[in-house]
Amino acid sequence: MKSGTRGRGMNLSYSEKLSRLAVRLKDPEWRRYAGLLFGGKALGIAVLMLLITVISGVFFAHVYAAEAELKAADVVNPLNTAWTLIAAFLVFGMQVGFTMLEAGFCRSRETVNVLVECVVDTCLCGILFYAVGFAFMFSHGNGFIGYHWFFLQGAPATYETTGVAFLAVWIFQFAFADTCSTITSGAMIGRTGFIGDLLYSFCVTGFIYPIIGHWAWGPDGWLATMGSSGYVFPWLGTSFHDFAGSTVVHTIGGFIALAGAIVLGPRLGRKFKRDGGGPMLPHDLTIAVTGGLILWFGWYGFNPGSTLSAMDFVGIGRVAANTTLAACAAGLSSIIYGYLKFKKWDASYTTNGFLAGLVAITCPCYWVSPTGSVLLGGIAGVIVILGVDLLEWLRIDDPIGAVPVHGMCGIWGTVSLGLFACGQYGATGPLAADNSAPLKGLLYGGGFKLLGAQAIGSACVTLATFGVAMAVMLLVNATGTLRLPREAELYGMDLHEHGISAYPEYVISALGAPSGMTQELPEPQPAASSVTALNPLSRAIS
Repeated sequence: MKSGTRGRGMNLSYSEKLSRLAVRLKDPEWRRYAGLLFGGKALGIAVLMLLITVISGVFFAHVYAAEAELKAADVVNPLNTAWTLIAAFLVFGMQVGFTMLEAGFCRSRETVNVLVECVVDTCLCGILFYAVGFAFMFSHGNGFIGYHWFFLQGAPATYETTGVAFLAVWIFQFAFADTCSTITSGAMIGRTGFIGDLLYSFCVTGFIYPIIGHWAWGPDGWLATMGSSGYVFPWLGTSFHDFAGSTVVHTIGGFIALAGAIVLGPRLGRKFKRDGGGPMLPHDLTIAVTGGLILWFGWYGFNPGSTLSAMDFVGIGRVAANTTLAACAAGLSSIIYGYLKFKKWDASYTTNGFLAGLVAITCPCYWVSPTGSVLLGGIAGVIVILGVDLLEWLRIDDPIGAVPVHGMCGIWGTVSLGLFACGQYGATGPLAADNSAPLKGLLYGGGFKLLGAQAIGSACVTLATFGVAMAVMLLVNATGTLRLPREAELYGMDLHEHGISAYPEYVISALGAPSGMTQELPEPQPAASSVTALNPLSRAIS
């Protein structure tokens, strides 16, 4: 009966529905139901309005209250911040390239050590740059060292006048510091104890790189203010310039590496050309060259990202183009020069060649023309080979060429600004470029002023870095942790330091197998077949 009534009620007229409602309201049960229904809806609306009021007060009311007192330095430019973060991620990706480059150019017996050092140095660098490194390098202090923002405390919303969020600048500069630390390890492969590596890396990332770097990149560094009235060398009329780090990152890293290689001495078995020998062969050119190309890709964060401004559209494009052209010119000049020497097209020469071009263009990339980039890059491709030959003659063992690529070509790139600055570009900025005071080099009619400033800055940084690094390396060496014992090196540093070989299932070469792997070598078998007799690996094992 009730279901029939409900079905018929759906066809009631409006007046009939009102009559039915009047009847139902006389029923106490229906009145209680109606009260609960409307009371619940009213309570829900009240709760919703309360939530809207609280959220608005907590998250949005201050926008209107503090707008008049907002400082310009506290305004974060979202576009520039995003650009800086993207560039930071690209630069950090260079660690993959460095790891592959070093692992490929070393012997198979020391590959695991390269992998572990690159990872642990990165982790150590992050903590040190958070604690003291960034403060020493980029905070205000005096001409030689910054002394604010330790452990990133008391930092402003944005860094200086860039409009970039402070921590975005920190992550970008951390990636640069990590690059310097990795450069250092390249010349010390194959004989450095892991504890010794940690000790000198602590000094490099925590103190040497940030303090000397402050001179050029700190807001009040003495090289950054040089040439102005009231500062050093006012007669120069210009300061030292290093746009993305040919000196600050690469020369510092390269000459710390040189100090380490000198104190360590060569790897056991390394016989130099003067003594009738030659370099130890790389064990995997495939990953070495691939690592170099990954570095090239990461350089598009390194150089264009140093504008810290996505608003400087023309500047970013120019820097990226100059970076590309210098690398291309250096890669070609190095392989051609190598062919003229040895009549072979050498893969390691062209790889280190384009890296040399990238290092060289890092300083002048903002201020030179594309033609200038080709010229200075082409020269860098020859310098790196001459540098390798010089180290060979001096009996300094640098397995991947870190000193010629980063140290020597870093100096060349820094000085080349004084020659090739084309006189059209001044400084990047958060909203647009400021070309009111362009840099002009010697070859463009600018005289020796800029060239002198670059030479002074490069010489001071190079000499200071090398002197301090030698002292650090000698001190670490005195602890007995820098150089592996002879027995450990013969046993194989991967096995001794890390307990595993990078290739435990393979024998890459009998010449490269450390004594610690002898128990893993298969027993020699008689040459029972022509296949075994023709297999050079089998002959090497037997």
